[in-house]
This record gives sequence, C-alpha cells and structure tokens, in this order.
Amino acid sequence: MSGQVLRDGAIIDPSASHKLPSPEGKPTVTVLDYGSGNVRSAVRALERAGAEVILSSKPEDVLNADGLVVPGVGAFETVMRELKAVDGIRLIGRRVAGGRPVLGICVGLQVLFEAGVEHGTEAEGMGEWPGKVELLPADVVPHMGWNTVKVPEGSKLFAGVENERFYFVHSYGVQEWNFDVIQPRMAAPLVTWSEHGAPFIAAVENGPLCATQFHPEKSGDAGARLLHNWVDALRRPSAGTQTDSTQTNSGQANSTQATSLPASNTRADGGAPASEEGSA
Repeated sequence: MSGQVLRDGAIIDPSASHKLPSPEGKPTVTVLDYGSGNVRSAVRALERAGAEVILSSKPEDVLNADGLVVPGVGAFETVMRELKAVDGIRLIGRRVAGGRPVLGICVGLQVLFEAGVEHGTEAEGMGEWPGKVELLPADVVPHMGWNTVKVPEGSKLFAGVENERFYFVHSYGVQEWNFDVIQPRMAAPLVTWSEHGAPFIAAVENGPLCATQFHPEKSGDAGARLLHNWVDALRRPSAGTQTDSTQTNSGQANSTQATSLPASNTRADGGAPASEEGSA
C-alpha cells in the first residue's frame, strides 16, 4: 500500500474513507466503533465541538485521524474482548506510542489501567497506567448523576470548567494512583479526582493520552467546553506531542503527582440526561 508514512509508522492510505486534514480545515476525529452501545451522542458532541467525525474501526481511519475517541460502557472484561476483536488495543497502542491524541470515555478510561475486577473476576487491561478498577465502596451504586471534580493545577482539558459538575454513570473506578516518573525530564500525568463512597479517578491527562470516567457528551455546557478544549488542541501542529521537558510517561508506578482529593460528592440540581448507555 502506498501513502505517506506518519511518525508512528502508520500509513495514510489514499483509499481511506477519512484523511488528514479535512477539506474544511476541521480536526478529524475517529470514534472507535467496536460495538460499545449507543455512541451517536459522542459523535454529535464532537461535531458540535468543531471536529469532523466518523464512527469506524478501520485501521486507516483509526490511525490517520487527528484524534481518536474510545468510548465504553458495560463490563470491563467485555469491553477488552470487543476491543481485541477489532484490533483496537494494538491500534490504540500505536497511536499512543507515536504521540497521537487519544481520548477514552467511561470504560474507555478504565481499560487503560492494568486490570479490572468485577464480580470477583479479574481481567487484564491495556496497562498504559498502573492501577486496578474495583467496585466503589458506596452505599448506593451505580454512581449515577452529577458530581464535582478536583482538578489539578495546569490542566488544559478542564480549562474554563475547573469548578463545574460532570455526569457520571458507573459502579467501578480506580481508587488509587501510584505512578513513578522514572526520567526527571518526563512530566507526571495530571489526575483529576471525584468522590462517591471513596475518592476515585475522574480523569487523567498524560500527554497525547487523556481519559474521563464521566461522560462529557452528557455533561451539558461543561462537557461541551471540555470536548472543545480537546478538539481545539488537535488544531495545533504539536497536538498530542510534548516537549523534552513534558514527555508522555505511561505504564510506570508510584508517583504523588496530583493526589489532592475532592471535598464532597455534591450533585448538581439538574436532572439526568434523556438517555443512558449503561453502567460501568
């Protein structure tokens, strides 16, 4: 196959259904289509944020887009199995290794960690970050509704919405963060926390790799602004890459970066979105 070779080794296929850049000058985003329920709301929200969006699992679409969104609802083990079925894990890994932006949502965040434990069964995750997804120790699960977040200083993903509430639908979460920055010139990930029964990770920003436990596409104006921040970063030539002083550092362990925790789990007065995609 002929085509332009990108820095991560991917090839832009001249016959691909989606190429870079878009004719309108919009950043191109592929939402990974691997059977994860109703993802149309995510597609529409990304389009409103200024991206040209397609829903696809074709390797050329996944690798060639400016940004890749990995949605996810349901069981950790099921999502991992469905991702493997479309070669999603390898394709996501290639993008991350090449500094190409990826955004995980809900279980799309969870599977980036080392493992998930549901109903006494442990399943292996992608291992981009250390940690285990476990049942939230709350009186009521799933955690469904609006909640506050504690955003670390320097967050670009949450710029302008640091004090807003976001919409969560999940029963499991990562409740500890242990991450070593092995090389001094590598910046540790920025971790945003929320709380339901116990503190849990609400979002991670790690160079080109970002993820949220909440659903930005269901989070009203705050979620729209967050998605706009992510899409807007794709417009810059350096989007998804970092300087030598802020290189991506995934797959390590034992750091205290951004360990401040939220003070409460106050919900917003607003009601739930019109439709749900399940609990994770």
